Amino acid sequence: MLTNPTLDQMQTLGLAGMAAAWRELAERNNANELSRDEWLGLMLDREVAIRADKRVRNRLASARLRFPEACIEDIDFAAPRGLDRRSTMALAQGEWLKAHENLIVTGQTGTGKSWLACAFGRQAARLDHSVLYVRVPRLFEDLALARLDGRFPRLIDKLTRAQLLILDDFGTHSLTDQQRFHLFEIVEERYRRKSTLITAQVPVARWHDLIADPTVADAILDRIVHNAHRIVLQGDSMRKQKAAPLLTGTENGEINHP
Repeated sequence: MLTNPTLDQMQTLGLAGMAAAWRELAERNNANELSRDEWLGLMLDREVAIRADKRVRNRLASARLRFPEACIEDIDFAAPRGLDRRSTMALAQGEWLKAHENLIVTGQTGTGKSWLACAFGRQAARLDHSVLYVRVPRLFEDLALARLDGRFPRLIDKLTRAQLLILDDFGTHSLTDQQRFHLFEIVEERYRRKSTLITAQVPVARWHDLIADPTVADAILDRIVHNAHRIVLQGDSMRKQKAAPLLTGTENGEINHP
């Protein structure tokens, strides 16, 4: 007689996991063999699992990853691009996030930098860290507009609040005075408080020239590079490797002259 009112109370309190576990346990043939402690333990386990899963889904939705399905388990270590399995899996444990350290991924276009960054972003969400993904060229555009319409403080706060900020495609062009200022504001607010993951085609050794102002470059790189782990991807574009082979002359002739 108490089953339905109890379930209703669980739903009212937002205990959907416990309610689902209650129903499943009640339908078991051996339900009466379980003690009250066992019932309660199983119900709490389900509630914790459901809440954790929901929290990860919410974090991933807020992260807005470019490749939302990318994950550590799907990393292709067989591709000849110099990606070390042991060091990558060590980074996946997330100790660098707890220590508020950074991660820099560099390599030629098509070597999988953005996908790998998103895989680390998804892993960070699994480890209960808030994540935000942005492309650097678009970010500078948004920051410039935000200064004009009054959103600048809120946007900077959003960028500095994320426990892992992914800055994708850094270094596509030399920075302007305003872009240097914006980048410094972000890295200064995050330094030793949060972690930043940066991807770039340009090697770290050339970042100083890209920033273009020696004093500001020193200040920015000091806050990014010196406490950063690095992954340098090598080899040709993986897009080319996965592309379909070109048709032969004979096959082209067959298409043009069926």
